[in-house]
Amino acid sequence: MTVKVFWQPQSFNLDQIGQKRLVDISDGDTPNIRMNVRMLSIDTPETSTMQFKKAEMAGHFTALASWIESGKSPVGDVLAAHLLPRIKRADGQDPFEVHIAQGKQALQTFEALTQTRLKRPSGTNRPMFVRIADQPFDRYGRLLAYVAPEYSATERQGLSRRDRATFNLDMVAAGWAATFVIYPSIPNELDLPMLQEEARAAVEQGRGAWADQWCLTGYEYRMCTKLIKLMVKVRTGAKLSSGEWTGWIDRYCADISTAQLYGSQDYVLVKPWNRLFLWAADVRKAVADLNLEPAGSISGV
Repeated sequence: MTVKVFWQPQSFNLDQIGQKRLVDISDGDTPNIRMNVRMLSIDTPETSTMQFKKAEMAGHFTALASWIESGKSPVGDVLAAHLLPRIKRADGQDPFEVHIAQGKQALQTFEALTQTRLKRPSGTNRPMFVRIADQPFDRYGRLLAYVAPEYSATERQGLSRRDRATFNLDMVAAGWAATFVIYPSIPNELDLPMLQEEARAAVEQGRGAWADQWCLTGYEYRMCTKLIKLMVKVRTGAKLSSGEWTGWIDRYCADISTAQLYGSQDYVLVKPWNRLFLWAADVRKAVADLNLEPAGSISGV
């Protein structure tokens, strides 16, 4: 058979960090599988050690603090002033142990929320409502979505927008998730202010993880593990490319309330509830779409 049309589709494997298990089969061309969903616009503390063994983490955080203080790391003064109190805790606690404990509390809170909000008055469980945004999958192939209990049309008539909120918003309101809005998957004009309001209240009232004045958000913890990995390479004499030297932090940050654009290390100058993160490849388009203005010198990238 002669083929005169050739096409190479762009694709990637879904859910690369999870396991896709067959749940059931609806018909001859519809298998139903289980896959990971990454809840949009939020970030909870981690529950894993990432690249290192648990026994190594305390020493690595201590060494990281010394490296930053030496002025030989790629961490600038603004970010260093923010990070150092969080990795050299005045209460003497291990920042790694504290973060992992907070991750477990976040997990327990989410489990409790699902058990409560998915339960119908009859005792049966509601299905899950899932809504994706502009970008359907992340780099790991996980579905990016807002998730909530599914209410009937009759039930929705008696519920406010807050009453039928997503679990994403619930976790932020409880203080066990930081807002982590990433362009272009930005909540709409009704949901974004609600997310900001709940996040601000959680921070200012010290709810959940925010009760700890030296808490590391999930994205800050992951950033620290990348820095530690870089530090280990430097101390073993490895030659680093410019990409490796800067690759531990690869997002710009815009202030939702002012439309000011900041360099990657200057995200700490923006209140946690006003942070909008942008991948470097998306900055030019985001500046045009959102009418962003540089906040002074864009540094740290």
